[in-house]
Amino acid sequence: MQVPQPSRGERSGLGVGTSRGRYARTLALVMLLLVALASAAAAQRRFFYGWDETVKNVPYDGRYTFARVRYTPAPGGTWAGGRPSWVHGYPLAEQNLMRIMKEVSLLDAHIDDMNVVTLEDPEMFKYPILYIIEVGWWTLSDTGMKNLRAYLQKGGFLIVDDFKVAGWRGLPGGGWQPFEDNVRRVLPGAVFFDMSPSDPIFHCFFEITTLDEFPQAYTSGKAVFRGVYEDNDPRKRLQMIVNYSTDVSQYWEWSGRGLRPFDDTNEAYKLAVNYLMYGLTH
Repeated sequence: MQVPQPSRGERSGLGVGTSRGRYARTLALVMLLLVALASAAAAQRRFFYGWDETVKNVPYDGRYTFARVRYTPAPGGTWAGGRPSWVHGYPLAEQNLMRIMKEVSLLDAHIDDMNVVTLEDPEMFKYPILYIIEVGWWTLSDTGMKNLRAYLQKGGFLIVDDFKVAGWRGLPGGGWQPFEDNVRRVLPGAVFFDMSPSDPIFHCFFEITTLDEFPQAYTSGKAVFRGVYEDNDPRKRLQMIVNYSTDVSQYWEWSGRGLRPFDDTNEAYKLAVNYLMYGLTH
């Protein structure tokens, strides 16, 4: 068997085969890793640790664009690493969802450009569907209240996701009540109906036949799905779908990380696709 001969660099003591060379290579790799981590941290701060005003919405062009509602959190609503409650999962959750929509439908949607709007901004009326999260810390101005009422009455659809129990981690806020109080300002006398698997929203694309054992990301207990209908009549259009005691969007956000079972993630995507299809066709 022929024994490999040392390279010229190794013979001279100057190549990567020497201890000095290995040290230099290791140091270079460490420096590259630190640079990559710094870049990732900067990106995370930009997209997850609050709203960066330099991040601009994609201009309206008639194509479907996922729109998330931004609000000023109530006290206690910045508990996750200083992140405001409205931003949790942004933009990965909606980007992953839009990629799924591209695969299963002919919807010509923006895939990477995820917009953020406030309820005080008239631009909100350009989006047929709005998404809001962590509404236990949702604050609502009088202008936002009036705009959201007009939006829902004109045919807009609101997806509400992710609740924490009141007093979670000893923090003020959270729970169902702050959300209900805001909705009753928007739609006085609104009734929250427990959803049934027979509701049209669960059959407008995928056939979802049960809600009893919907997978949970981290919230304990049974997931609850509630709806607000036009004129409080379940035979009419659904104006708002509420994912209570669950966090459906976390499955979208984590779907590429292997942190949740595939089957559970698929169920969360099915639910979301049906929500979007319903909102776009009703």
